[in-house]
Amino acid sequence: MASTDFTAEIQQLRDTYSQIEQVSDVPALREDIARLSEAAAAPDLWDDPDAAQAVTSQLSHKQSELERLTRLGGRIEDLETMVELAAEEDAPEMLAEAETELASISKALTDLEVVTLLSGEYDPREAVVTIRAGAGGVDAADFAEMLMRMYLRWAEKNGYPTKVLDTSYAEEAGLKSATFEVKAPYSFGRLSVEAGTHRLVRISPFDNQGRRQTSFAAVEVIPLIEQTDSIEIPENEIKVDVFRSSGPGGQSVNTTDSAVRMTHIPTGIVVSMQNEKSQIQNRAAALRVLQSRLLLQRREEENAKKKELAGDVKASWGDQMRSYVLNPYQMVKDLRTNHEQGNPAAVFDGNIEDFIDAGIRWRAGTRHEQND
Repeated sequence: MASTDFTAEIQQLRDTYSQIEQVSDVPALREDIARLSEAAAAPDLWDDPDAAQAVTSQLSHKQSELERLTRLGGRIEDLETMVELAAEEDAPEMLAEAETELASISKALTDLEVVTLLSGEYDPREAVVTIRAGAGGVDAADFAEMLMRMYLRWAEKNGYPTKVLDTSYAEEAGLKSATFEVKAPYSFGRLSVEAGTHRLVRISPFDNQGRRQTSFAAVEVIPLIEQTDSIEIPENEIKVDVFRSSGPGGQSVNTTDSAVRMTHIPTGIVVSMQNEKSQIQNRAAALRVLQSRLLLQRREEENAKKKELAGDVKASWGDQMRSYVLNPYQMVKDLRTNHEQGNPAAVFDGNIEDFIDAGIRWRAGTRHEQND
């Protein structure tokens, strides 16, 4: 077995780290942290809880980004020192430790490099995710619920707060649709590569003859609007219906008409919210999501890039972007990136980071080709 050329490997680490530093714009990052720190220290910060949450969230994200960069730079320096000491003292066990650290730093740089590819206009935003059952009957509704759990578990493992805004339960099992927020910086940039049609192949637990069933679910991801986006919707363009919140099997879970269905008359966009405690809160949440969808639509029209961000998702044969196969073999495969994993149970438990990273790289490559 050939020995590791630490000099060449460490130089490669330095080159990659330098490129990431340039893309990350460390001086601008430090300026942002100083500005946000000053805003976070303002005595009247929490007079506006939503604005305060945005400031503290952005500050935390940028501090973590700078700390991660600084720590990685220090680890490269420490690795070089370790290799020099190992050579001076003829210590093979120290070289073995250096090999392990080299691999670990390489992986950390690769992960950080993916983050630098999130350069889209809306990538820094929080995300609103909607999952809808497609073709496949009760299996599709069950699949939609499996996907919702998968994304919520992914967010939980990454420490990203989530908020379920609406759940529409199917009659027998699963979900007709569900909408939730992922309240962390760059969650839209990451999750936007998950938008599209997802396909499940398995022995149906709802078929008494044990036949294999193919079902589909659609995932839509839109960026959450900010106050500076200035999306004004005239009252006469909105139709609001109220109804009672419902649970699994269509049962009513509220004794008052607190759920809200909001329709934007000019576009036909419909948003339903029922998970807040009051009609006023559900109305506010519905308006926020409606504004996000209209913002996305407006930008798409301006740039003539129809459905580039949210996607025109049919949830049926012919346009699936990922397949989850549980029978006759075990495999999850992304049809755009060709990334695959042989443990669907782990994927459904939220271990989708590799799929997301592969999707981000694929998207960056596609944009680069389009610009050439």
